[in-house]
Amino acid sequence: MSSNWLTELTSAAKPIIGMAHLPALPGTPLYDSAGGMQHVRDWVARDLEALQGGGINAVLFCNENDRPYRLDADMASVAAMTDVVALLRGELSVPFGVNVLWDPKATLAVAAATGAAFAREIFTGAFAGDFGIWVRSAGDAFRYRREVSAEGCRLLFNINAEFAAQLAPRPLADVARSVVFSSMPDALCVSGPITSQPADVSGLSDVSQAVAGSGVPVLVNTGFRTSNAGELLQFADGAIVGSSVKVDGVTWNRVDRSRVRALMDAVASATG
Repeated sequence: MSSNWLTELTSAAKPIIGMAHLPALPGTPLYDSAGGMQHVRDWVARDLEALQGGGINAVLFCNENDRPYRLDADMASVAAMTDVVALLRGELSVPFGVNVLWDPKATLAVAAATGAAFAREIFTGAFAGDFGIWVRSAGDAFRYRREVSAEGCRLLFNINAEFAAQLAPRPLADVARSVVFSSMPDALCVSGPITSQPADVSGLSDVSQAVAGSGVPVLVNTGFRTSNAGELLQFADGAIVGSSVKVDGVTWNRVDRSRVRALMDAVASATG
């Protein structure tokens, strides 16, 4: 596949973005009040070291353990995430992005405050699922991005929500084509039904074909691992990876540097 802004940003043919999952943040049920924010900072610092030591191309910070999830981020989570990213960005030798689940404005606020190169979220669409019903408008996201002077932050659109389904279902290729035409995404993320479950290969292929020639990269958003890297990268311009590079492949565990290295070796073999 041809060069795009993401390959230029990372100097990788098919960039792999590693998740830096933050432990539960203040104000959420799983927050470790005894360990406090220092525990959060130390955890993420160790994961960043493992991701970069394993050869990852970019990093995406996310409040993955702020469970049970809600659709509007609490101010405490936004403040805490900004604190962690701002503190640790000096340790990064690769580009970074942010994602505050599942809130586009919160995500863009953190991006603006930290200078993130990109942000991932559900920026458009109407969905129903485990967290209730949510409706997002790209027009609102782009206008807010301008309000907070974060125009330089690229937007990665999740076009099929994890844990949910479209309220007005359409073939994923049609959604991709429509989003590229109407919503000006910088990249499309194709997900499986839940965290750590891979995207459907045929759906991924359909999306890639639907937006071919648009200049918008297509990324595998979930379930990317050493065993399927070669297959999935036939139809994608890169991938976002979290669970499979954790100890024992468990989402809530620490990043395992050896797993990162094995994955990046598989990617190198696949992209030749």
